[in-house]
Amino acid sequence: MTVPAEGMSRRRGGRPARLNREVVLRAAMALADEGGLPAMTMHAIGQRLGVEAMSLYRHVRNKDDILDGLADLVYGEIDLPDADADWRTAMRRRAESTRGVLARHPWAVDLMESRASPGPANLRQHDAMLGALRRAGFSSTMATHAYNLLDSYIYGFALQARSIPVATPEALAEVGEILIGQLPGDEYPNLKAVGIELMASGFDYGTEFAFGLDLILDALDRLPRS
Repeated sequence: MTVPAEGMSRRRGGRPARLNREVVLRAAMALADEGGLPAMTMHAIGQRLGVEAMSLYRHVRNKDDILDGLADLVYGEIDLPDADADWRTAMRRRAESTRGVLARHPWAVDLMESRASPGPANLRQHDAMLGALRRAGFSSTMATHAYNLLDSYIYGFALQARSIPVATPEALAEVGEILIGQLPGDEYPNLKAVGIELMASGFDYGTEFAFGLDLILDALDRLPRS
């Protein structure tokens, strides 16, 4: 049985509502959330919507067009920097929002800066970020440095969090002892000592994001802005 995509109502008689680009992209996003980008095929999207795959081409040109659209949907979920907040607060809130969005859509980090045809949400995000930094007195060059540094950190953290096996205190407690036990003898004494201490302290990998973000914002605050 085909499950209609979120936001797609059904007409009388069980027929799917009229397709449009938004409906197709939302179905593609749902598939990517469930199985990653490889799961998002034209055939799978058509099945999800209860239509033939060929009918999708009336609304999207090809798979690259879908990827462009997906990237823009993701950018649209990220909070824009608050124009009324100081730049540090604006950068922090936007970084935390981006991290949350990438946690919901872990496949998206591979698309965020790779598309050659940025959509309106993408452009709004970049424009708002640069605007917030320029209003704080950063020159165009320094604003670009700051933006690139922040996003490199956010995307890198998201990539690592996507694959790390001990991202929560519970996971660390569950597998840490096994992993440490597999270390040969005293060959890696520092790794073993730190691992034992982290398990005992209830270390939470998620708190690492705020720690690193603070360091970056502190460093940017000390730099000349021109």
